[in-house]
Amino acid sequence: MNSIKLALADDELLFRQGVKAILESEESIDILFDAENGEHLIQQLRDAEVFPDIVITDLKMPELNGVEVTKLIRKEFPDIKVIALTSYFSKPFILNMISIGAVAYLAKNSTPALMIKTISEVSQKGFYYDEQVMQYIHESIVNPSDKKVKSNFDTNYFTKREIEVLELICKQYTTNDIAESLFISPRTVEGHRNNLLLKTESKNVAGLVIYALKNKMVSLDNTKL
Repeated sequence: MNSIKLALADDELLFRQGVKAILESEESIDILFDAENGEHLIQQLRDAEVFPDIVITDLKMPELNGVEVTKLIRKEFPDIKVIALTSYFSKPFILNMISIGAVAYLAKNSTPALMIKTISEVSQKGFYYDEQVMQYIHESIVNPSDKKVKSNFDTNYFTKREIEVLELICKQYTTNDIAESLFISPRTVEGHRNNLLLKTESKNVAGLVIYALKNKMVSLDNTKL
């Protein structure tokens, strides 16, 4: 039986090394390489002479997150299967990852046995969705609007300008300060802020700041709070 060729991407070094050690103990698995972020992973794939069968990628990573990595892999390396690895085991994240091509979803607090099983199932069947994920998929079929749900890790959910405005809001810039900093009009700033309120379902600017911090879109070091 041929070994399952694997690549792993996660920005948490200790976690990545732990997962790598577990997987390397399996005779049926051959880890070709591991990456510290999405950009590093994509570069290694583009330089590779031998491609992995499966990529396990964290969702929350610097440089290039797991959502964007999955999109690039589906576009450039369609034969590679992607398993999403994350702490965010929630319906919006799962549906979003499935919609862009992830074939399995693995929580970071999963057991080593479940991780091995997921890899094996993906290798044999091409995908693996457990009971909870299947329930979410079923609900999305019953409620088609769920298919349109995107996670905040998807860069298409927030525009680049909206992210810039959000960062300055968290630094407690005024509307005029933001307009001057980004070379746009105050009215345009207000438009972006209103879009952010709608997308995050926040009732006010304080809610926006809380949302940004909770979802690690900005850090406390970058704010005046």
